[in-house]
Amino acid sequence: MARKQFDLIVFDWDGTLMDSTATIVKSIQAAARDLGLPIPSREAAAHVIGLGLAEAMQVVLGPEVDPKYHPRMVERYRYHYLTKDHELTLFDGVPEMLQDLSQLGYFLAVATGKSRVGLNRALNAAGLLATFDATRCADETFSKPHPAMLQELTRELGQDLKRTVMIGDTTHDLMMAQNAGAAGIAVEYGAHPVDQLAACGPLFSAKDVPELHRWLGEHA
Repeated sequence: MARKQFDLIVFDWDGTLMDSTATIVKSIQAAARDLGLPIPSREAAAHVIGLGLAEAMQVVLGPEVDPKYHPRMVERYRYHYLTKDHELTLFDGVPEMLQDLSQLGYFLAVATGKSRVGLNRALNAAGLLATFDATRCADETFSKPHPAMLQELTRELGQDLKRTVMIGDTTHDLMMAQNAGAAGIAVEYGAHPVDQLAACGPLFSAKDVPELHRWLGEHA
């Protein structure tokens, strides 16, 4: 059966497939607390999810904090996150959706702000190491919203950006799709507010994983 619109479906990880937004926010706040720095609000901490870790810590601390604290924030963030990451789970419906899309013959990929070590650990824990045809991490190329992750994934898999869709919970994901000339789909259950996602003009905006699964089955 001919595809309707897409051959390659690319997913963000945190806040899109993995229910990790709250843990990331709390880990950022705990890291700042450890160092005696101003503690970012939930909104400020959630906004940097999806960026590479070093860039995220720099953005969330802001220009008024001495740059010497950036690597120490990364270190303390990792400490707090790694004490919790074994408790994280995929959103309900994610395994079934991925299995269905794979059986339908779509190429599946991940583009994430996680490190390679972090993504591989998460994929292994979730039992998804063999599910994706390719993955890209923020420590391997330019961070979102730069288009490099999508450009590299399509080159690796021999796919066309015009028949590629990026699915994510942040404006960083949707802007990366725009910058690459790919389509973007928003999910409303992750890190960024719905109005900010809508301002990026996604092709579709899903309230939960089952709604995303249904839309992909009918339209992708």
